[in-house]
Amino acid sequence: MSVFTKVSHAELEAFLHQYDLGTLLGFTGIGEGIENTNYFVDTSRSRWVLTLFERLNYDDLPFFLGLMEHLARHGYPSALPVADNNGQTLKALNGKPAALVARLTGQSVLFPSLAQCAAVGHALGELHKLTASYTGTCFNARGVEWRRTTGETLLPHVADDARALIADELEAQSRLDLAALPQGVIHADLFKDNVLFVDERLTGVIDFYYACNDALLYDLAVTLNDWCAEPDGSLDRAHSAALLSAYRACRPPTATETKAWPLVLRAAAFRFYLSRLYDWTFPREGDLVHIKDPEPYRRILEHHRGQTPPTL
Repeated sequence: MSVFTKVSHAELEAFLHQYDLGTLLGFTGIGEGIENTNYFVDTSRSRWVLTLFERLNYDDLPFFLGLMEHLARHGYPSALPVADNNGQTLKALNGKPAALVARLTGQSVLFPSLAQCAAVGHALGELHKLTASYTGTCFNARGVEWRRTTGETLLPHVADDARALIADELEAQSRLDLAALPQGVIHADLFKDNVLFVDERLTGVIDFYYACNDALLYDLAVTLNDWCAEPDGSLDRAHSAALLSAYRACRPPTATETKAWPLVLRAAAFRFYLSRLYDWTFPREGDLVHIKDPEPYRRILEHHRGQTPPTL
């Protein structure tokens, strides 16, 4: 699992004394995260998720916590940040920024059904509508410039085939102007492990710590690539149709978005191929750090480069 900052029982007890949440019953590290340290925390009052932010600084975090509160207050299934006895949701623990949020019910799914894909498409469309009234702004730290500089950084350190793929895709992506597409606050990481279900019912959308302002279509592409990809990198047509149809019912795409769709799908796949390849090439120290294999996103990217995408 990915636990970069260890927290002892005594340290967590002292931290929780700042809240009115009852006594600590137990806690355990969460293995899915690759950017932050996360713990499930159980107290005599309820169940929570504690996050220690490994890369984000204090100045960035009010945007994310405010966004989660904005969504939760509007009935969206986002975890509500917990305020301490002084009304503060942003804290510090073991030298890292930290926040506690209510733990949502449900589990993530590995092999989503058609109904679950449709539920995710609807949830993303609703997210894009609700965030239109959120006044916070945040630059996409993994946006166009990051993709360019990260790709160029990797070129001298990867195998010939990966070098050729990255160089060619960088050239192709230079023709995409995401800023010309409809903009808004996006989740930017709506993977299967960030959505919770009870049976077919979507009960939670979590991990908003990549959220930012960027093209709404890019968010849809990120989501589709994860939820509908087959092992060979192709997209399952039925699952793609279910997700896209549900999204369109909330927010119909523009003609400009429809034209840009093939290259935006590539941009979304390229972003995660680069980030995983970078972590694979330049691993960072940590306790049981989980580095994700870049090859699945290489296959998705290569599929998009050679095939017609699902109809937007």
